[in-house]
Amino acid sequence: QVQLVESGGGLVQPGGSLRLSCAASGLILRFYHMGWYRQAPGKQRDLVARIRSNNSTNYAESVKGRFTISRDNGKNTVFLQMNSLKPEDTAVYYCNAEYEFLASLNYWGQGTQVTVSS
Repeated sequence: QVQLVESGGGLVQPGGSLRLSCAASGLILRFYHMGWYRQAPGKQRDLVARIRSNNSTNYAESVKGRFTISRDNGKNTVFLQMNSLKPEDTAVYYCNAEYEFLASLNYWGQGTQVTVSS
């Protein structure tokens, strides 16, 4: 079965950096658009960054210039490099995989907590 496993979250001071990883199994990553979403307590889950199967990317306005999404299809892994972190980036970060030929076929990871605090 398909599994997405996020890692790399943790506690970091404002201005610091973290690199999240999403390891996928049970699917062929190059056929999927991949996204990172986040959900803060009491708020909805929002898109942070997305990388399509053709490697085109888009970002939420709030993270542009600070976050970078990338993928390694050979390792079936997607990354989110987060720099200049702010307290408002605190949330649970989720990985999503969407099949490029059928948008309704998509999968979620279990999430990883990112806390930005001094």
